[in-house]
Amino acid sequence: MGLLEGKKALIFGVANDKSIAWAVAEAYRREGAEVALAYAGEAVAKRVQPLAESIGANLVLPCDVRNDADLAELFAKVRESWGGLDILVHSVAFANKEELKGSFLNTTREGFATALDISAYSLIAMAKEAAPLMQGRDASILAMTYYGGQKVFPNYNVMGVAKAALEMTVRYLAEAVGEDGIRVNAISAGPLRTLASAGVGGFGQIAGHVASKAPLRRNISQEEVAGAAVYLASGLASGVTGEIHFVDAGYNVIGL
Repeated sequence: MGLLEGKKALIFGVANDKSIAWAVAEAYRREGAEVALAYAGEAVAKRVQPLAESIGANLVLPCDVRNDADLAELFAKVRESWGGLDILVHSVAFANKEELKGSFLNTTREGFATALDISAYSLIAMAKEAAPLMQGRDASILAMTYYGGQKVFPNYNVMGVAKAALEMTVRYLAEAVGEDGIRVNAISAGPLRTLASAGVGGFGQIAGHVASKAPLRRNISQEEVAGAAVYLASGLASGVTGEIHFVDAGYNVIGL
């Protein structure tokens, strides 16, 4: 019997087979959960649909996380299909590519608002819809963050501000929904080659530095993040909420 046997998990953010969200979806399915996928739009649909079929995911829904009506419609479909929800995974982030290189002073008002809306506020918007479906189910909400929300990394710029907002959102949400037995946590993953990280200027240099300085002297894999996601969604973490859980080969403990 898997750690997530009988659980219903809705995962936002699968873009391709290199996505952290996809590794989490595979791991949840292996542990017995039924999985639904929400994806950004038609541009990624042709990549997401075959992946969903490979794990038997019958609920595969497009959703613009900036649109409250889209979110309401998606969660209504989840309620209709499942009646309730045990796990929500927020693996969504975006900033304009031109603002992820060079000086932080390049940040525009519009770019700031976009990054904060998609990368941080969307978690609140999802939680508003998910909470009524999760009450009384020992449920778990999980977000994906990065150390650039706590320390300055070259070119991460406005995304670092968005991740800082996301991490505080996790803590405030943990308090807001805790009385309903819903836990809220985040995983701070080390640098991984994904569609999102490809937009960060100098990503290869950051990954190389982390691999040379982290206590384990390497970078991590998507599968290692997924393992932590299983733990945080399972009964093994029943007393854990409001936490930022690092999966970064220990890099965050290094001072130099």
